[in-house]
Amino acid sequence: MKKDTIHNLEQTAIRCRMNVSRMMRASGHGHVGGTFSAMDIVTALYFYKMRVKPDEPGWEDRDRFLLSAGHKSMVQYAVLAEKGYFPKEWLDTYGAVHSRMPGHPCMHKLPGVEANTGALGHGLSIAAGMALGLKLDGKDSNVYTILGDGELAEGSNWEAAAAAAHHKIDNLTAFVDFNGLQISGKVTDVMNFTPIADRFRIFGWAVREIDGNNMEEIVDTLDALPFEKGKPSMIVAHTIKAKGLKQGEGKASFHYWNPTPEDCDALERDLAAMLDGEEE
Repeated sequence: MKKDTIHNLEQTAIRCRMNVSRMMRASGHGHVGGTFSAMDIVTALYFYKMRVKPDEPGWEDRDRFLLSAGHKSMVQYAVLAEKGYFPKEWLDTYGAVHSRMPGHPCMHKLPGVEANTGALGHGLSIAAGMALGLKLDGKDSNVYTILGDGELAEGSNWEAAAAAAHHKIDNLTAFVDFNGLQISGKVTDVMNFTPIADRFRIFGWAVREIDGNNMEEIVDTLDALPFEKGKPSMIVAHTIKAKGLKQGEGKASFHYWNPTPEDCDALERDLAAMLDGEEE
């Protein structure tokens, strides 16, 4: 059963990457590097772990997800569309004037988006506040957020990390999408926060490190949440920038991409070849 579950999630992540290609084809651009590195995590959250109702996005007892690194908005849009929050035809409007899917997520435009993000460093604070509010209301809902590794240079992350530990917000789980690269180059050259795991442990979090592009490791780790009662959980996910885009993997130059239609054709062929024949 578990093997089938992992395979199905891997297949879903491929389809979600194809949704991203659809958005880039329509708009001609996108932050593909972080979008693809985080795709396996976001897919596992929505299709395996989180308690949600796509046809009732405001359901009071839902789990919440916030994409703190909001420039990676295509990862959330792709997964929400695949999960059925809105018609996939909306993907063709990505980045257009008055689109429901702007370059950063907007809670007032798209069902399933819990907060406006994109100003880096804000997501962890919002997620911690949401999680604390749910605990105070006696809810058993959980809150998940994804930070970029370059985003850790924003000091507000560390204020939120301290507050979450102090208030024992153990219904909060944060991921760091640690692909090692940001728009300016290597994260360790721009502002080195390694070892990330040890820093969060010092702040009072329960921490694990995983391969963030290995679906089995992701699922096993999600099954272990919360890692410790009374502590927020941090998952440092070692990922590959632009995972799934052959010519872009592990390259800072693919933080943002302006693909041609032919580039999108090649990407979709590569992805379709990994599916179980359904896109042939």
